[in-house]
Amino acid sequence: MRKEERLTKRRDFETVYSQGRSWSNNLVVLRVLPNELGSSRYGFAVGKRLGGAVVRNRVKRRFSEVVRLTPTKDGWDMVFIARQAAAEADYHTLRRAMEELLARAQLLANGRKEA
Repeated sequence: MRKEERLTKRRDFETVYSQGRSWSNNLVVLRVLPNELGSSRYGFAVGKRLGGAVVRNRVKRRFSEVVRLTPTKDGWDMVFIARQAAAEADYHTLRRAMEELLARAQLLANGRKEA
């Protein structure tokens, strides 16, 4: 994922949390907020309750790969928040859960993302 596609600043995360809409399932919470940019930005929140650094980083890598391979609409800030069950879920289960949330939020695009 390119640098301009990432949410990195605490202020950006807080804005999405406070002003954005939310959808959730048993593995992931998705919070979204329209932005004024021409592209979407993504952030991943994985708390320490999930496990050690190895587990948290594995979940973040899986989130990142799903976002990389899933075409989404432009102009949104999206934060994916991992729930406790995400630590034990495999990649395909996480992908289905994230795609379901994006579909419910009507943020799936029809085209393919460039790799």
